[in-house]
Amino acid sequence: MTEQERMFKNESVEDILLHFAPRIPYPTIDRMYVKYNFEVVADGKLLRTYQQLIKEGKLVENKKTLPEKGQNWKEPDFVTEKRYSFE
Repeated sequence: MTEQERMFKNESVEDILLHFAPRIPYPTIDRMYVKYNFEVVADGKLLRTYQQLIKEGKLVENKKTLPEKGQNWKEPDFVTEKRYSFE
């Protein structure tokens, strides 16, 4: 199992979105979930979580392709703890 696959299977959808959404487009994140953890996309959890993060001010949509970090954004633990080496 690759580092990326482990991450998408083991970390919360919220943490994945908080880390990746300001860096890569939502459709790319969606495709990674389709590849590594399809259930998250199939049951709508990915989209619901994304919308919730916008509502909570953790991510802020703008006129650009990528959302910005919102005032309530916090670095996910898996990043601060450096659980994955590919970063």
